[in-house]
Amino acid sequence: MQTLIIASNNAHKIAEIKAILDGLFAPIVSLREAGIDIDVVEDGDTFEANALIKARAIAALCPDSAVLADDSGLEVDALGGQPGVYSARYAGEGHDDAANNEKLLQALADVPDDERSARFVSAIALLRPGLDELVVRGSCDGVIGHAPRGTNGFGYDPLFVFPDRSQTFAELTEDEKNAISHRGRSLAMLRERVR
Repeated sequence: MQTLIIASNNAHKIAEIKAILDGLFAPIVSLREAGIDIDVVEDGDTFEANALIKARAIAALCPDSAVLADDSGLEVDALGGQPGVYSARYAGEGHDDAANNEKLLQALADVPDDERSARFVSAIALLRPGLDELVVRGSCDGVIGHAPRGTNGFGYDPLFVFPDRSQTFAELTEDEKNAISHRGRSLAMLRERVR
């Protein structure tokens, strides 16, 4: 099996990807585990563009390995699709998940329940030596709650309510989230296309 480098050092994201792609590549390693210390500027205007930017940058450094990059975020309908590709830095550079969540709650403070629809989006780019670039997109619809709930997950998970369960992503187990999440869906599509 071929080595897969995940173009990320986000421990939560890496754990999700490893769990879902287990058995498809070996080993599966993060940038840090591959000995790569690079800060790729993600200046694309779509999730797909940013995933490809990251994957191509790492593939140029490691031409004999497969490289996977994910760009994901939250699109809120009442905010015209924001924070979108700026999800990780919604509250500004250097801010954390709590600050992003607080800014989102403030932006939606006067928005009624029936207008709080949103979706998580995950675009994944896979580059393999000698093969065409592969890009897939998964999404998961939900609504934004009024206060954080749950202690699992990361990012906007404590605010994102999955309607079928009336639970936030942060209230689900890792396996439950991976079965329905945007990243779980995009990685499942990727698995099918790589087999």
